Amino acid sequence: MRGTGQASLDQVAGLFEPVLAQAGPDAAVIGEQLFALVDALDSSGSLRRALSDPARSGDDKAALVTGLLGGKVDGRVTEVVAGLARARWSAEADLVTAVEHLGLDAVLAAAEHAGALAQVEDELFRLDRMLVGQRELRQALTARGADAGQRARLVRTVLEGKVHAFTLQLVERVARAPRGRSVSASLGLVGRLAAARRERLVAAVSVATTLTKAQEARLTGLLEQAYGRPVQLNLSVDPAVIGGMRIQVGSEVVDSTVLARLDDARRRLAG
Repeated sequence: MRGTGQASLDQVAGLFEPVLAQAGPDAAVIGEQLFALVDALDSSGSLRRALSDPARSGDDKAALVTGLLGGKVDGRVTEVVAGLARARWSAEADLVTAVEHLGLDAVLAAAEHAGALAQVEDELFRLDRMLVGQRELRQALTARGADAGQRARLVRTVLEGKVHAFTLQLVERVARAPRGRSVSASLGLVGRLAAARRERLVAAVSVATTLTKAQEARLTGLLEQAYGRPVQLNLSVDPAVIGGMRIQVGSEVVDSTVLARLDDARRRLAG
């Protein structure tokens, strides 16, 4: 999502943040209700068009939301969705994506309230790495022949009791409704939202050999200096990495094709 849609999401999310902070553990329930709305919007083109139609006034669309959701869901859900309906969207799909992002962020806010946000973020990353080597499981979680309930039950069978409850909730959700994304892409999305909630950028770093703690600290410092904000390193070892290191921050990739930056990083990591 870019441009008008991203600006609208950022504005509504900023207003929603104090609501999530006050909700505490109830934020996870708010998230589930937003997920249910995502499913409803994905299955109804007429509803998507009605709530994103630029020809209709914002107040008219907000009134439609209140009429549809009032008394049926948490009032905080009705309020934030009305806010989304008042906003402008470049495409109707952007509105649905915005609801999904707010739902995921609500669950992450509940994890933050419980002091488990860092654990959830780490578990999401480790699960993504684990799935790289689990072809059958990866296929089962994306199989078109399996219904949403089957995929969610598979996640619970594999992960229940092994990860935090909020991690399980989030992974069940992305398995139940991948929305055209791969499992890895979905886990990456949630991981980025978790990192943003911790006010950190995620740097996915693949290295040929394991870094020492000192090297990790130096690399973190380099990236934080370059981007001007805290950076969360997600490290994985891959001997096939060309040049010894591959770094991805958002859409930006730093690898052996950017020789000057990579060589400089190597020299500085070496001390």
